[in-house]
Amino acid sequence: MRSAPTPEPSIRRTDLHPQPPGAPRAAALLAGLDSVPWGDIQDSSGSAAAIPRLLRKVARGDAETARAALGDLRKRICQYGFVVEQATAATVPFLWELAQRPQVSCRAQIIQLLKNIADARQWETTATAYPKLLNHRENPVAWERAARQAVRARRGELDRLLTGGDSEVARATTELARTLGD
Repeated sequence: MRSAPTPEPSIRRTDLHPQPPGAPRAAALLAGLDSVPWGDIQDSSGSAAAIPRLLRKVARGDAETARAALGDLRKRICQYGFVVEQATAATVPFLWELAQRPQVSCRAQIIQLLKNIADARQWETTATAYPKLLNHRENPVAWERAARQAVRARRGELDRLLTGGDSEVARATTELARTLGD
């Protein structure tokens, strides 16, 4: 019996459409989050269905709540700081968005997570030693490449992060820029 192919998460943002007149600006925060099929993709714990809740806690939580949610999110999408999962690429655009929002308390840590994702080469390194890994139905090498590409796709936002006036964010952004070769 053949199993259904695993859906590939989209890294295309769905919130790039203009806001309707009179719509509150806050409504745009994490727009498109619910259009990602989180229940159909995997993170390190299994189903990635908890990722929207964690991203919302990072976005709207007090400093302690946001840091705890980001820590849980990190374990799910970039475990140990270098092992990405299927859900990582789909999560990256939302991380970029949160890093741009001054009201988010853990922006520097989000940028560090983006750097970790951009640096991730665990699955590629493993596939070099064990090429059969590339033949698996679930291809973690492809997940890793898609995640790195998702980080690179938004690198144009680095300048805005550098000019925001937060030294911790600027330091993390400089490290990310080095990783991306910018």
